[in-house]
Amino acid sequence: MLIFSTPAEMRAWSDARRSTGRRIGFVPTMGALHTGHLALIADAADRTDVVVVSIFVNPLQFNEVGDFNGYPRPIDDDVAACEQAGVAAVFAPTAAAMYPTGFQTRVVPGPLGTVMEGPKRPGHFEGVLTVVVKLFGAVRPHVAVFGQKDYQQLRIITQMAADLEFGIDVVGHPIARDPDGLAQSSRNVRLTDAERAAAVAVPRSLDAAIAAAGAGDAVADVIGAATSVIDAEDAALLEYVTVFDATTLIEFDDLADVPPVPGIARIATAVLVWRRPADRQSRPFRAQRRLTSAVVLQPLLGIGQHQDEHGAVEDGMRHNCRTDPSEQIRTSPEGSADA
Repeated sequence: MLIFSTPAEMRAWSDARRSTGRRIGFVPTMGALHTGHLALIADAADRTDVVVVSIFVNPLQFNEVGDFNGYPRPIDDDVAACEQAGVAAVFAPTAAAMYPTGFQTRVVPGPLGTVMEGPKRPGHFEGVLTVVVKLFGAVRPHVAVFGQKDYQQLRIITQMAADLEFGIDVVGHPIARDPDGLAQSSRNVRLTDAERAAAVAVPRSLDAAIAAAGAGDAVADVIGAATSVIDAEDAALLEYVTVFDATTLIEFDDLADVPPVPGIARIATAVLVWRRPADRQSRPFRAQRRLTSAVVLQPLLGIGQHQDEHGAVEDGMRHNCRTDPSEQIRTSPEGSADA
């Protein structure tokens, strides 16, 4: 396995592989790899001849310096995990290599970046798109695999790849979850035991919303079901919960408006996990962690059971790392996108 630290080195390697007809798969990461990342690597390997993994903590997408400085960076462990997974090359540039003196350009999202996370994290998606364009230019992949955990981010990237005609097949891979239902994330290693216990309210809130949707409740009741679970957790504070169209990200006001398309209706939430207070009324507290998640609301199509991102039908249980191609999001080289 090779390790490259500059875009020029990475691009030369990729161009050499392309010249012999080999297809390149790409998994962009910020490191601190977990089993969810390994599933992305396996997915990319199934689709291509060689896989490249990038490890780069992108300063442009962080809203807080403390969050950037505290992001885990176990680079030696990450490189070892990549080698064991059969990765052909790791691209691990420095910030100076990616954004040299005089760098000015930013890639700005359209309307998809103005909802949900957009107002909460100004400039975040601009930073994400900018680094993804830089990474695409260096790695020059045929296929890029992203996780569905940050669904809005994935949707914005698929739209950008289509709009700018990169000729890259962007694939959204199902979320990997721990046995307690919490979506796997590199940031989870920073959760204390108390914060971890509170964080489980996030998947439980979505389960409650799914149950309400399956019962045919109104959108307000679906959102209320999720909200009540978060409100019952003393160490959690709800930022938002929304039922939305998976393609446009526009909120649904009425479940009757949901078209009969599998996976089109999703629910997303963002929750702050606080240090557990002795008295909930004694706020303000310093928010320690911010968690987001999104799932498919399959019952809205009258199926009666929830099919999660892994394609497994759920009856109050989570199933890790199962894949249903119908749940994947793709942007073809021809530029069509569907979710």
